[in-house]
Amino acid sequence: MAKVLKEYFGMVQAADAFHYAYGPVRDFLSYPYETNAFDWVITNPPFRLAEEFVLRALVVARKGVAILARTVFLESSGRYEAIFRDNPPSKFGQFVERVPMVKGRLDRKATTATGYAWLIWEKNSHGAPRLMWVPPCRKALERPRDYDSPGATGQVMSSRFDDLFGA
Repeated sequence: MAKVLKEYFGMVQAADAFHYAYGPVRDFLSYPYETNAFDWVITNPPFRLAEEFVLRALVVARKGVAILARTVFLESSGRYEAIFRDNPPSKFGQFVERVPMVKGRLDRKATTATGYAWLIWEKNSHGAPRLMWVPPCRKALERPRDYDSPGATGQVMSSRFDDLFGA
């Protein structure tokens, strides 16, 4: 994720809990990031820790947070109480095609039955969340060289995220 975001944003800092050959190894939940240390935190957190990642990212980010998560992340009384009731995302971008994910690597033949979405919190946004759809795009955006080198899947702290998803 960080490698592709760097192509778009230019300035990206990345870290991950494991060495994926892109950025230092860090535990996002315990690393001493300062409050408002980055404009944006963009991450694909481990599902079982996604709630903690969102809460931490909302402190670390000045402008906003974007997480790539399973659509079922919206379910749960606990997450509603901890996050959504008082801090609902400003945008919810549901992928219309399935996004196959394989831990720590890319696999052009991977498939999945799991739905994913981008949940975006813009700190200056008010009102109800905006539902958006991410149209079919895998074939148009994939490049053969994407599968030739390792890339990180961890959290990304970016200083330029404002125009992604119409932010």
